[in-house]
Amino acid sequence: MTTPRIEIDLDKIHHNVHTLCQRLACCGITVTGVTKAFLGRTEIANTFVRAGLQSLGDSRIENIKAMRHAHVTASMTLIRAPMLSQIRDVVVHCDISFNTEIETIRRLSAMARTLSRTHAIVLMVELGDLREGIMPENLGSVVQEIIRLPNIVLKGIGSNLACFSGVSPDSANMAELSALAYFIEARFGLTVDVVSGGNSANLEWAFSGEDTGRITDLRLGESLLLGLETLHRNTIDGLYTDAISIVAEVIESKLKPTQPRGTIAQTAFGGTPDTRVAGNAVQTILAIGNQDTDTLGLTPPSGMRILGASGDHLVMDTGSEYMAIGSELSLRPNYSALIRAMTSPSLSKVMNTQMETTPT
Repeated sequence: MTTPRIEIDLDKIHHNVHTLCQRLACCGITVTGVTKAFLGRTEIANTFVRAGLQSLGDSRIENIKAMRHAHVTASMTLIRAPMLSQIRDVVVHCDISFNTEIETIRRLSAMARTLSRTHAIVLMVELGDLREGIMPENLGSVVQEIIRLPNIVLKGIGSNLACFSGVSPDSANMAELSALAYFIEARFGLTVDVVSGGNSANLEWAFSGEDTGRITDLRLGESLLLGLETLHRNTIDGLYTDAISIVAEVIESKLKPTQPRGTIAQTAFGGTPDTRVAGNAVQTILAIGNQDTDTLGLTPPSGMRILGASGDHLVMDTGSEYMAIGSELSLRPNYSALIRAMTSPSLSKVMNTQMETTPT
């Protein structure tokens, strides 16, 4: 089989999606499956849908268009604010888009009117993480203008936490978002159908037993694919954490000194070499590097250690174990490594549908 490659167990992903959907349904919360990590690939998107998702979200219009062209049967939401250069595609291919700028919404309205369509929007509100969002005190004036725009429907409001500044979703900021939904309904006589509370970082709060208020939906990606919550990267009970792996081939395995020799300067990517106790160890090189994935986000098998990487080489300390040239090694990616690897044309993507019986 071709190396390097990403191996994706669709049955394990199906299990993760179905399990989280059921647990969150008990809290009155639905799930929008985030497809950006796998570039909207049809096999995984359809697995999301078969597992119970009716809504998919992506930050790239290109991925949404690919899923539309593949006839993926789900509502499509653009979860990053639209670029003005892509307004037509957004109106044509997206049911909903997340927005923060009134000028962008005016352009969406004009395009929707030209195309005789109706486009729904969710207004993102800034709750402390300092990425995208309308300041809460300005929300009323934005809504007031939106409700006068033709061919635009205000579907709801949302927030994003933990991605940029690491601010944790909690009872206080989720209650604030709920209060803003009530405010819009009372002041403008509208029904706020969607209150999108956040992402996989919200799971700890959602399962805490606290009142979830008006939160109706969470946008989940990493938890569905890797089985982890994203505040502390802890395993979610009952989910698979090994649904996705990156497999690379051994191209060298030799006993070498653990200390470099000569005058030390920067490495190819501006770092410094890993410091090890003086001596000798078996150094094994895999044919994968920083051009292919985020090598800092890879976890090797127990007993092995990643020493560093260049553009095309991953250097590992395998202790006293020599590895056969041409043999393969499987590594677990974090979300950053997964996104980079899925984007790389150098890694083939292999879908596997044989599921083990117990999540690990």
